[in-house]
Amino acid sequence: MNSELLKKATLVAKEDVGDLHFPKEEVITSLEQRKELQAKMEKALKLGNAYHGKVKILFEDDEGLKTVETTIWGITDKNILLKKTTILPIRRIHDVTFY
Repeated sequence: MNSELLKKATLVAKEDVGDLHFPKEEVITSLEQRKELQAKMEKALKLGNAYHGKVKILFEDDEGLKTVETTIWGITDKNILLKKTTILPIRRIHDVTFY
């Protein structure tokens, strides 16, 4: 995870992600970085479904950088699904890390 971005991020509760507002722009423009992020999300999905393992997600809403520690329960072509049908747009995710 980019430590410079992480230092600027605010930790939010997973229950509050659904109340955030997300711009339409992509935060990652590099095709290679998108592929890396996709691979991390798929690994996190397997970890969440098999072991209920949590990950840290670095993302950006309309107010700035945020992190959330949660389990990824599903992935669509545009969103990741968190607990209680909370949706986080993939276009706004910078990174996913495992701990």
